[in-house]
Amino acid sequence: MRAVLWSLWLVATAAAGADGGVRVLNDDAHFAEGPIWHLGKLYYVEYDRHTVTVWDGQRNATFWSKPGCGPSAVLATANGEFLVTCYDSNSIGRIAADGRDLPPYTKDRDGHALVGPNDFAPDRHGGVYFTCSGTLGPHVDGKVFYLAADGSIRQVASEVRSANGLVVSLDGRTLYVIETEDHRILRFRIGDDHGLSDREVWVNLDELNHDVVHLFPDGIKLNSRGEFYVGQNPRDVKAPLAGTIFVLDGDAHLLRTLKLPSPGVPNFAFSPDEQTLYVTALDQVDQSPYRGKVYAIPSR
Repeated sequence: MRAVLWSLWLVATAAAGADGGVRVLNDDAHFAEGPIWHLGKLYYVEYDRHTVTVWDGQRNATFWSKPGCGPSAVLATANGEFLVTCYDSNSIGRIAADGRDLPPYTKDRDGHALVGPNDFAPDRHGGVYFTCSGTLGPHVDGKVFYLAADGSIRQVASEVRSANGLVVSLDGRTLYVIETEDHRILRFRIGDDHGLSDREVWVNLDELNHDVVHLFPDGIKLNSRGEFYVGQNPRDVKAPLAGTIFVLDGDAHLLRTLKLPSPGVPNFAFSPDEQTLYVTALDQVDQSPYRGKVYAIPSR
């Protein structure tokens, strides 16, 4: 009965997101993911097209392309360049401000390979945490790395299953990391040297939804109010709660949900005033070209 009531509550709280204020910015995206808002433009990757695409408020255009990359996220850096996680080529791509391709990162300082780079989380020191999902299947070999402002990379966590989205807390002391295939979010303490410790499970998404369905969390973002937005990429387009973004408080309590027409809502970015959420979405979740859309919706 609790599960049924919880599902009904989700439907009610999501109604506003489903009915009002939804705009489609791109109706022909091929696995759009990992967006950022930067200098008045929306940048996002298209995994199946191996591109970084930019929306300038009126049209979408290719900013960068690299066959074989398989990008999953893009990030603007303090030095004016861009980074892109190249999931397929096991590298962190580097892009000049004008879109020129630069030499990528392929290993950390100790020679560890970057297997399945997935998502980014910048900190306040000019550095960036990023996940590597590891190999497909039952293996627990995902990792978290720290890319310092000087360009050095070191491994800071291992044995993370299907490591995916991540975010740094507002005070800079905690890193949250998604384990997609375990349906949960981990929490680490960030040390003065940017290392990680005190690993623990922050929330299990299956328990949060009272086991109505297995949730496969993907991206996570944090607004200035301390609210966590968690996206998902279901394995079935008709799964219960498909197309739902979950908004949690700092104690992992569910505050509200946002509902979109597309079943996969893996990642998103806030507008500068945080009133708009730019959502990369999937309609086709299980095969190439992974057709989907990019939406702009009210964030509340």
